[in-house]
Amino acid sequence: MKVIILSAGQGRRLMPLTSNMAKCCLPLHGTSILEWQLNQIALCDIDEVVVVTGFASEQVDSIVERVSNVPVETLHNPMYAHTDNLGTCWEARFEMTGPFVLMNGDTLFEAAILQRLLKSENEYPITLATDTKANFDLDDMKIIADGDRLLKVSKQLDIHLVNGESIGMMVFNQDGANAFTQKLEEMMDKKDALKLWYLSAIDQLASTGIVGICPINGLSWCEVDDASDFAAAADIVALWS
Repeated sequence: MKVIILSAGQGRRLMPLTSNMAKCCLPLHGTSILEWQLNQIALCDIDEVVVVTGFASEQVDSIVERVSNVPVETLHNPMYAHTDNLGTCWEARFEMTGPFVLMNGDTLFEAAILQRLLKSENEYPITLATDTKANFDLDDMKIIADGDRLLKVSKQLDIHLVNGESIGMMVFNQDGANAFTQKLEEMMDKKDALKLWYLSAIDQLASTGIVGICPINGLSWCEVDDASDFAAAADIVALWS
């Protein structure tokens, strides 16, 4: 099983910390965000990792060169400054030839989450790791699910229908990988493609009934979007040391 990590963006909401440093290289207790991810991935049944880079890619390459606990390589997205993460996924489409896990470069997680997600891969061609909480805000990637089937995923959903959020990690079996790469090709032909998130492709595929959810309630994770997230992440990852 392959993991693809999307780490091409600069993370402008974290400036000035990311003025000259890729977000995934920011240190938490002396260890970069990317290394925190790779350390947890190394505890799972994963054969290889591909990190898709963009801004300050040489910094990410430097981190990858010193990683020894899991096979990892980088793939550079040369158009990172002009596209959102749909375009980054499109650049990585040739790495999506078999079953794989896709995760955001700013999602931090304990290994138990990925382990649980991997066990669910045969139920649906595509499966999102999801969580629940009492209240959702505008920035949450919210979901509407019917049982274990995903119906919708978007930041802009009727809050009265929302029953969870995507944590930025999902698994694809072979059929799911084929459907996703075909959808990427289709969407990249649209005039607004460079402004789209890859989850808009997942949202469209959900309408065909091939996307499920894997609840990870009770397990530990966080995302790092802004300074407050960064501060909170330091407390969370300290528990995994």
